[in-house]
Amino acid sequence: MKLKEIISFINERIPEDLALKHDNVGLNGEYDLNQEITSIKIFMDLLPDDDNGENTLIITHHPPLFIPKTPTYTIHSNWDVIKGGSNDILAKTLKLDVIDVLDEKTNIGRICKTDYSFNQLKKIILDKYENVRIVTQLNDDYILNKIGTISGFGLKNSKYVKLAKEKELDILISGDLTQETAILGKNLSITLIDLGHHESEVPGLYQLANLLKEININIEVIDKTPIKVIK
Repeated sequence: MKLKEIISFINERIPEDLALKHDNVGLNGEYDLNQEITSIKIFMDLLPDDDNGENTLIITHHPPLFIPKTPTYTIHSNWDVIKGGSNDILAKTLKLDVIDVLDEKTNIGRICKTDYSFNQLKKIILDKYENVRIVTQLNDDYILNKIGTISGFGLKNSKYVKLAKEKELDILISGDLTQETAILGKNLSITLIDLGHHESEVPGLYQLANLLKEININIEVIDKTPIKVIK
């Protein structure tokens, strides 16, 4: 299949123009659009050592920090905001039912309805994720009502913590918790759960691979976290 045909397929389903302003999505260089592609590799982040592969298209979630020589295409915030994309699959992974978007201006994040107790939700999370960090004042038997989810970066931005409080959410789940937002969460009495930036976005990579199966060429997800935990 020609590169241009695959790009057209992707753009029909995940339009580049859904991306947030200044987000660098799409092709990352000037490539021969008529070259034949026989395999696709999907990365969260591309490192120079992985910039190889004959007749391969690399798809990244985060824009690369260099110009790859291998044809490389980035699907980022357009994948986060689209229905069925990264934010929706994170909620599904946590067994939560989406009822609304968190930020109506950008479609970032989801609001989920639940009747789990806090302890039940913690078990679901800890069965799937390691190295979870939490800021909370809830008791384990507290019955939850609404939970916010944002894949990736949501807990480093005080705007989303404040928005979650305004929308009367019990909990905001995302990645990239900082000292500042942890203190903000304490002050606002909202529970923050940090899954890790990479970890909260990985389900989206596999969902993307499922969507691309229709192309009918070999597709591989390469899950390589850039950060190691010392234990």
